[in-house]
Formats: sequence, C-alpha cells, structure tokens
Amino acid sequence: MPSFLRFYPLLALLLGAPAAHAQTAGAISATASPEAVAQPGLLVFKLKPEYRAQAQPGRVAVPQLEATLRRLGALRLVQKFPNALPPDPKNPEAVDLRLIYQVWLPATTVLPKAQLALRQTGALAYVEPLYYRAPLYQPNDPLADSTNASGQYHLRNIRAYQAWDVTKGDSSVLIGITDTGFRLSHEDLNGQWQRNRQDPPDGLDNDNDGYIDNYRGWDLADNDNNPSSDSYQQPRHGVHSAGAAAARPDNGRGVAGAGFNCRFLPLKIYPSTPGGSFAGFEAIVYAADHGCKVINMSWGAAGGRSQFEQDAITYAAVNRDAVVVASAGNTNAELDFYPASYEHVLSVGASNRTDVKSGYATYSRRLDLVAPGDNILTVWGDTDTDYIPATGSSFSAPLVAGAAGLVRARFPQLTAAQVRAQLRRTTDNIDALPGNAAYIGKLGTGRLNMLRAVRANDQRAMRLTQRVFSPIKSAYQPADTIRLVVEMQNLLLPVQNLTLTITSLSPYLTVRQGTFAAGALATLARTANTAAPFRLTVAAAVPLNTRAVLRYHFEDAATGYQEDQYSTVQLSPDYVVLNAGDLALTLTSRGSLGYDGIGSDLGEGVTYRGSAPLLYEGGLLLATSPTRVSSRLRNERNVADADFFRLNQAALRRQPLRADQEAGNVLQDSLPSATRNRTVGMQIRQRGYAWAQAPHRDYVVLEYQLRNVTPDTLKPLYAGLFMDWDVAPEYARNVVAWDSVRRLSYAYDAGSPDVYVGLKWLRGGTATTYAIDVNAPAGSPVQLSNGFSRAEKYLALSSGTRQRSTGLPTGTDIAHVLGAALPRLAPADSAVVAFAVLAAPTLAQLQAAADAAQTRYNQLLPVRPALAAGAWQLYPNPTTGRIRLEVPASFGGHHAQLFNPLGQLVRQFSFSGTTTELDAGGLPAGVYVVRVQGAAGQLTRQLLVQP
Repeated sequence: MPSFLRFYPLLALLLGAPAAHAQTAGAISATASPEAVAQPGLLVFKLKPEYRAQAQPGRVAVPQLEATLRRLGALRLVQKFPNALPPDPKNPEAVDLRLIYQVWLPATTVLPKAQLALRQTGALAYVEPLYYRAPLYQPNDPLADSTNASGQYHLRNIRAYQAWDVTKGDSSVLIGITDTGFRLSHEDLNGQWQRNRQDPPDGLDNDNDGYIDNYRGWDLADNDNNPSSDSYQQPRHGVHSAGAAAARPDNGRGVAGAGFNCRFLPLKIYPSTPGGSFAGFEAIVYAADHGCKVINMSWGAAGGRSQFEQDAITYAAVNRDAVVVASAGNTNAELDFYPASYEHVLSVGASNRTDVKSGYATYSRRLDLVAPGDNILTVWGDTDTDYIPATGSSFSAPLVAGAAGLVRARFPQLTAAQVRAQLRRTTDNIDALPGNAAYIGKLGTGRLNMLRAVRANDQRAMRLTQRVFSPIKSAYQPADTIRLVVEMQNLLLPVQNLTLTITSLSPYLTVRQGTFAAGALATLARTANTAAPFRLTVAAAVPLNTRAVLRYHFEDAATGYQEDQYSTVQLSPDYVVLNAGDLALTLTSRGSLGYDGIGSDLGEGVTYRGSAPLLYEGGLLLATSPTRVSSRLRNERNVADADFFRLNQAALRRQPLRADQEAGNVLQDSLPSATRNRTVGMQIRQRGYAWAQAPHRDYVVLEYQLRNVTPDTLKPLYAGLFMDWDVAPEYARNVVAWDSVRRLSYAYDAGSPDVYVGLKWLRGGTATTYAIDVNAPAGSPVQLSNGFSRAEKYLALSSGTRQRSTGLPTGTDIAHVLGAALPRLAPADSAVVAFAVLAAPTLAQLQAAADAAQTRYNQLLPVRPALAAGAWQLYPNPTTGRIRLEVPASFGGHHAQLFNPLGQLVRQFSFSGTTTELDAGGLPAGVYVVRVQGAAGQLTRQLLVQP
C-alpha cells in the first residue's frame, strides 16, 4: 500500500503586488512515486462493533485476542484514537475510531502470519500493516525566476482575484496542512498559523486534549509539540505546502495563499530520524478533532488501498465534517492513487498554464477536478524571506484546499460533502481543449474556478453514498450475473424528476437493467433502488484481471441537471473459488492455493463454513532432484519462487459433468535449459472438483495431469502439495498427524481441536508425507524460519512417510507436504496424481470425508485409462427415455452404472455382448454419468436427461 508525499504549492501572490517582489531560491520538479513498505513490527486492527464494551485504552478485554497477542510476543498495545468523537447513530456513514488499536510486535515478526492469527480470533473487522508513505524526492537545483516573469498565472486561471472580491475567507476557517514540517517564522507564514491559546507552552495539558503544549500544532511522527521543518526527508516540503494554501495576504511581502484570510494548522507527519514512523492518517484525525474545516494531503501513491486509512478519512469527513483534499499524483498514468482515491476525498489533478493536463499528472475517472500545478510560486523556507517556483500535483491540491476554505467561509451552512460538490460543480470544463482530447472524462469536472465556487448558489449535485454488489465478491468470474443496489443523496438544490441510468464502458460487462426513476428529491434527501436492483452480466470470455468501468448518469430534465460518476468492477481474476460445499478453496492459475503466492492479496484463501482463513501458504510442488524443483512457494530468501506460469486461465466449467463445481486450466514451469537446470520441465493440467451435498461437502478434489516436456526421462518424479496451515484458534499449538490407512495427513489445534484440516492422497504413484515444525531450531532438516530451499522441498517430497507427525503433545507452528512418488516419467509421457483438501469439525468427520473423497473419486473420475471416445457409443444423447449402449467386442465383461448429478448410484446392471439398452425413463432432468467397467478398462460418459 504505497503512498508518498507530493508537492502541491499554490503560487499565492500578494493581492495587487507585482511578481518581482518574490525572491526565488530554486525550483522544485515533479518526480515519480516510490513504493511504500510496511513498517516492521507494526500492525493496526479494528474491533468488530460488538466488542465495543471490551475496548479499553491499554488493552482489549477479549480473551482470545489477548491470548493471541501474548503468543505473538506483543510489546505494546494502544488504542489509537481513544478520544475520537463517537459515531452519530443517525448517520450510517460515520465510523467509530475508538475500535482501532496499534500493536508493536518484535521487528522479526512475519506480519502476514501475525495478521492471519489475529483474524482467526473472530473479534476483528480488519488487521493491516502500517505503511511508511515516503515523501517525494525534491531536487534543489537553483534556477532563475524567468519562468514566473509574467506573474502568478494560476491565480488568473482559477479566477482567485475575483473570488477574493466576493470573500476573503475568515481566520476562523482552519486548514490542516499535513506535511514534513514548517518554518513558522517565515514572513508569509508568521501570523497565518493557528495558535492554540488554550494550551500555552508551560509543560501542562491545559486544554485536556491529551497533548501537552500543543500551542503551535503537533508533530504526529515524533509525538512532540515541535512541527518545525526538521524531517530527515524533504524538510521544506511542508513550508511550500503551507505557503501555497495559506501564505499571508496584504502584508506587502512575497505571495498570498488561495485561502487568503483562512489560517492553517501545522501538522508534521514525517519523523526527524529514519527510525521514526509516518503519521499521515493520525494527523488527519488530529486535524479533524482540533477544528480544521479543511485538511490537505499532498502525499500519496498508486494503489494499496487500506481500510484503516479509509476509516481515518471517513472520520474526518463524516464524523467531523471536514473537507479532505488530496493530490492525485505524478504518475502520468490512469490508476487509483491513494489517499486521493478514497471515498470522501476531493481528488485533485494537475494542469498547466494553458489548462491542459500536466505531462506528469495522474488521470482517471476518480479525479474530481484539476488545478494548476506547473511553476507555482510559494514559500521556500531556507530563510524567512525566500520563495520558489514548484511543479507537481502536490502544488495543485493546496489551491483547492484554499478554495474550500473560502467556500466554507462564504456558505457556512454547507456540510463537507456539499462543499466538495460545490467545488466539483463550479469548475471550467476543459475537455474541449485539443491537448486534453485523450483524457476526456478523466480530468474530473474540469479546472478549479474559485469565483464560481464562492458565488454560485444555483447548483445541483448528486452523490452515490453506497454501492452493494450481490453476490459480494472481490472479483467476478466470466458468465457471472450481478445485482447492484445503489444509494444516492441529493447534496445541493432540489431535483424534480431525477433518473439514474448506469451503462458499462467495457464490452465484457453488460447492463441488463440499468434505469432507476428516483423522482423528486429535496436537499440532503436519500433514496435507493432496493426494490428494483440493477442487473449486470459478465461476458463468457474476459481477459485476465479486467477492470470494467460503470458510468452512473444522473439527469433531471425539469431542471437541466446532468452529472456522471463512475465506479469499477474487477472481472476475471487469476483464480477460481471452489465453494460448493462447506470448504472454500482458492485455486490460482499458477498452481498456488489460497493466495497467488506468499503475502499476496490475490485470492480468497481457504476457509471452512465461513471461518477466517485457515491457510497461510499453499501450492503445487514438483521435484526430480534436490536441485531441480518447481513451485510458487517461498524460497531460501523467503520470497516466492515464480517457476510456474499459466498457459491459460483457471476457470469454472459452465456445465460441470462430474461435480457441482469443476475448474481447471493448464500451467507449465520453465524448461530446465532456461533455468540452469533448476526446474523440472513439466506441463500440468490442473482440475478442481467440489460438491454441495453431504457427505461430500467437506472436501475439494485437486487432480494434476503431468506431462514431461523435457527430452529426458525423469526418474524419479515427485509431485505434491505443500500447506502451511494456521489452524484456529492458535496456530502456534498446531499438530500434524498421519493416518496411514487413509493416506491422510491432518492438522489441528492441540489445545482446542475445533476444526481439523488435512490432505489425502487419492491417486498416483506411492503416497509420501512430511510434517514440518515451522519453529524447528537451526540445523533441522527443514527449517522454514529462514526460508524453504530447493533441497528442503525435495527432502519433504522424497522422504516417504518417515517424518509423518510433529507438534505433539502441546503443538507448534506447522506445515506439511503430501506427495506422490512416481518411479519415472518418459519424455512426452503423462501421469495423473490427485489429492483431496479437507476440513471438518472432528477427526471422525474428517476421516469420513476422506473416505467419501476416495469413493467419489473412484466412482466419478476415471482411475484407469479410458478407451478412445470414438470406440464406444451412447445414443441418443440427450435423451428422454431409452438409450443404446455399444462397446467394442474386445472390451470383455461389462458392468454398467448410472450416477445422478449428486454422484449417487441410481441404476446398475450387467450385460454381455457389445450392445444393450438402458432405460432412463422416470429420472429427473439433469446431467448424469454413465460408467461401464470391462476387462479392458473403464468407460465414462456424460448423459443429459431431458424433461
């Protein structure tokens, strides 16, 4: 979840003063976005609302959660926002920040594993890392001020001078500037920052807000009362930001901020030393709690959505009614950029002197508007009298933040949502400019017009407040059908006959029913299409990871109001979920199970009866020697190998033949000649099967057809599954055991065995198993704490059943491998191995599921080579009654069985000769399976019985 500081200085010129008065220290250029990294040992989690009574400042009185924190070695736990304003029960959008905690764990903690353990307690709404969102690098190259010789062009572009004739803002309107630090003594900042006279610097917390001597803002990163520009990265960035939004007007010096008389609250969010913590979202909450009507964020990064970050913004915007403004970034790409792309944020892109999109600027349908971002003159900060021209989307957002301050002063009755709508609806449309032709609809509603924003009171604006897709999925598969219910709110003037129409901008998502007649709506009224949801259909063939855009078109013919809003729907993910029964398993296109590699958020895990995820990491494992091993599992560097690649995408079969759900695809590893003989050289057709009816609800069958694509005979060949289970309630006391009769390796929590999970061998060579203690000491044959080397993977596959249990009697953190040992596989030859993944409440039920899986596999999935399809006949097919069966004379004795769609045997008989007739009359319509057994093999074919 990356996020980085972006420059957004507003060039604020002293009203009426010439540009020559500005002293220039240098120039700042837009730069690209680095990736953010998780801060070691830090997690943030939010309790579910039902645990509100257990939320205390220093602890959470939930026994299971406290036990898990102790087991993880938690060093410290704090309630992040104990004094946050409780949510208004009348406002469904409000959030409760009192439920959020931060925990410090040992720096060596594997955070994804700790997150899984905490999720399994069942007490948390979410648990996430805390990310350090670095500021952008700013070159300090001295340049002449010739670029600004014509004055502060952006103030003309956005019509700031005329806006100031309407309103000059008010010192009571406070703009929170969250940034690297400030030079409060600068001639254009001194007098513009908010002094907290209720808490003078005397060593006491005079105003009882939990912050001692927060007279001049606060340093959230270092937790002190000094917000000076001493951050170890880009220390002057906050000075530039503050000058852009709120430089002092009418003082005969330098520049003036867009907010004119509005003041700013200095909030430092970057630490003074490399060991400190980023605190951007904590600063948002602080700003909201300390009276800021507007909050500016000139930092961020592409992607990496966080619910914790969204909660902090929602609290500021909804609970505290603050206008939150953010830079949309300097990526020159169409993408989501956070925090700008969060809900309740005014997302600001950058334009140049001629109102064309700046070359570096992000563009997308998530933008709300744009503002000038090139060569914006602002305060520099080396001395108390210096200034600088700056470029970047970071310098666009303060213009909008200042404008928001003016709107709040001019229309104090408007809510934050209404102010955002006012700023969006009063822009100048710039789509018609030739330079913007490629970005139509992706620059928001247009370029900021401050005059219209503070003068217009004739605007109408709708807002989508909620979108509920059913079924709820993170991504939709080809051929899925979707229902969509939206709630909308009228923010400004009333509408008389509102209609909402949704259309898809993607050929892969079709809107079947997309019109809702909302009728008349008063100001701030809400409505929803609950009674008549929109209906959508995903195409049968969709490219991998397609993002389909939905356009929501609001129109009121009576008033002439029209407005478009957009959202995206993720289609065709690189995985399928087999969830027909109680066990839900994610099967990816590249052989991983649960998720697409360690630490990935691609996938929906492995769960049982709606539980928290039970699997930390899992997937297919192939080996032919200690150095030739293929997988997408962690390696000796504790990062995922990338040996397998898809040849086609995993997909659910639209008309399954043998199960309620069938999925499959083809993948391959690289040829050994291309990897210095480190891989096996195999093409794999993987299939997954799941059933909805007992006794088959507790397992999923995974079958792998392996074909040797090398020129050499592989001898031996091992194929298996690796699973690092974290069985609830405590993964550190899990046990692995082996049922040799069933060839079943299973795991459970030794202290509270409420759920059992396991792997069962079904077919292929000889079964092997290896139980792994993840906490095994140094020198152990397999030591996962320092990675999983090729030699260790080979050992786990090839050791037979000698290491079949671990963790007894008290348990440990476990993993295991269940494999199949094949003596050899010749070039171009194929072999099939199959396993069942199982879960059940008791060991007896797990064993029963293992038996059922073996029986079902033997019955419905061929275990002997089948005859060629043309070698026998079954007709007519489809049928409404009698059918004729013809087999070759060489097939031998014959026994026929007919299985219904649930896999139940409904009819069977024996016959001799080569032909016979079967009677399917009286059977319910559906897909059946005919199996014929003879001396020469087994025949299996689908039969469709029609009404």
